[in-house]
Amino acid sequence: MIDKREKEVIKTSIISIISNIVLAGFKAFVGVLSNSIAIISDAVNNLSDALSSIITIVGTKLAGKAPDKNHPYGYGRIEYMTSFIVSGIVLYAGITALVESIKKVIHPDIPDYSTLTLVILISGILVKLILGLYVKKKGKEVNSDSLVASGSDALNDALLSISVLVSAIIYMISNISLEAYVGVLLSIFIIKAGLELIKESVDNVLGVRVESSLAKSIKKDITKEKDIQGAYDLILNDYGPDKYLGSVHIEVADTLSVADIDKISRRITKIIQEKYGVILHTIGVYSVNSKDKNIVEAKREITKIVFSHKGILQMHGFYLDEEDKSLSFDIIIDFKIKDKEDLYKEIYDEIKKKYKDYKINITLDIDVSD
Repeated sequence: MIDKREKEVIKTSIISIISNIVLAGFKAFVGVLSNSIAIISDAVNNLSDALSSIITIVGTKLAGKAPDKNHPYGYGRIEYMTSFIVSGIVLYAGITALVESIKKVIHPDIPDYSTLTLVILISGILVKLILGLYVKKKGKEVNSDSLVASGSDALNDALLSISVLVSAIIYMISNISLEAYVGVLLSIFIIKAGLELIKESVDNVLGVRVESSLAKSIKKDITKEKDIQGAYDLILNDYGPDKYLGSVHIEVADTLSVADIDKISRRITKIIQEKYGVILHTIGVYSVNSKDKNIVEAKREITKIVFSHKGILQMHGFYLDEEDKSLSFDIIIDFKIKDKEDLYKEIYDEIKKKYKDYKINITLDIDVSD
């Protein structure tokens, strides 16, 4: 069964395909008649946009396949792979158009614009503006990076087509031909868009930082739950649009039983999945001292030492065990700090000097989410 998101992506892509093919046909026809490399380049760009939409449909269909034994997390990341292919098509179209435009700069042809040329260009601009706004809006509604990119690309195409229109008007008025140079400009913008799309696709494959608002919202909802004093180390693994599996650490009082913590974990998992569609497959636990006031003072003192060093973003998971004579906590150091190990050692040595009789266990966490 096709879900609502898939239907919207396919429907929007089909509208984009039809619009771009019609535009490409008209522009190619007018470009040949008027001997305009700029208009022909614009037509090639429309054709590449149509091909991109076809690949978006294929990627969306494949990404919707049910999980199986070899791919238990599903096929959602295929959308990122198809996005990479689309990026390559856009880049190739830009490079091809640039080569042809440079040839026209070196060996210029005299364009032959007409009223029909202007009508086709103006119509194309209006269609691209409407199409771009529609596709981008739908992309945001269904969380499809491919559609958002296509919509943005269409809006950029409209702006570039305006430059072709302006060059045509300038030629008709002053007999000065700028269309080869406009073709170069168009090509550069297309190449830039292709490179940006490639970067975005590579980022998605490599894995990017969780969106700040999502991370903060999930942690906030977790800490609203009874008996939870803090939420840290939220990691979300992206297996396609709206498909997250993750883990988090929670702080709870050391007086809670295993049964209490089990109930809390199950409750958190259910709430976060229902609200965000995020599956928290692992919930780690930090035990918080709640029996000894002297430990609270020790924590305050150690916190002061830790944050006296520049580059410390966070300290959490503090626990002092008097029976075992050990104290443990985690710190997060800013990515901007190059010598993290040196900073870690400074903090360790300073605390060890003050708490000589204790085993010091400091975990150097990674700044994975806000």
